[in-house]
Amino acid sequence: MAESDAQGRESAVGEVVLGRIVGIYGVCGWVKVFSETAPIENIFRYSPWRVGGAERLVTESRRHGKGLIARLRDCDDRDTARGLIGQSIAIRRDQLPPPSADEFYWVDLQGLAVETGDGRPLGRVSHLIETGANDVLVVRGDRERLVPFVWERFVLDVDFDEGRIRVDWDPDF
Repeated sequence: MAESDAQGRESAVGEVVLGRIVGIYGVCGWVKVFSETAPIENIFRYSPWRVGGAERLVTESRRHGKGLIARLRDCDDRDTARGLIGQSIAIRRDQLPPPSADEFYWVDLQGLAVETGDGRPLGRVSHLIETGANDVLVVRGDRERLVPFVWERFVLDVDFDEGRIRVDWDPDF
């Protein structure tokens, strides 16, 4: 699967969660950011962010060591920044560019039904995980299955109109 830069996950209707605020940095309102985009700096391509139910413009941002830090408008001190810790960073779905024909946003695959090539249901996509070799669908049904997202080998078809993914996968595995 060629993935687009915003892996994200669905939050409220029309929003995609791209990360979260995980700490504070300094005394001037900067926050530490955990990003679910690939590469992680791509979270800074999107502004405004929805944080704590409010739209917040990113006024400054940068990589700091192995992590990321950002400054948000109206967040000018350590106490205000501390109040944002644990909040999700979301954007409006329409802020994402449309993916290419052979790409999907992970968030678009979440919730789709997964069935074998002959129509046996396996469950629904809970989320995806990234391994070094390929992305993996986490399918939850009667049990959890990990299905590599490898076109033509395991993934036969993704049909958004039907809301399903057809896979070449043994239901007993």
